[in-house]
Amino acid sequence: MRKTLMRVGLAAGLVLGLAACTDPYSPGQRALGAGALGAGAGAGIGSLSGNAGTGALIGGALGAVGGAVTTPERPVDPYYDRRPPRGGYYGY
Repeated sequence: MRKTLMRVGLAAGLVLGLAACTDPYSPGQRALGAGALGAGAGAGIGSLSGNAGTGALIGGALGAVGGAVTTPERPVDPYYDRRPPRGGYYGY
């Protein structure tokens, strides 16, 4: 029991650590993350009906599409996204 709990805790820590490294404004990374979450949830729900593999495939596909579609636009940074005035940097 203790070994299993240790493995689950290590796996959860690894998943949470890797989830913190993603860019929330990248459609590809959001699709991968949401697909993994959807596959896990689909496998959990599918195991109740006896088809964990089918549930994982359906959940992963729906999660990936949902993650890619709901990617927000990157906000404009007021400091780094400033443009120089017309006529050159100093306005000449």
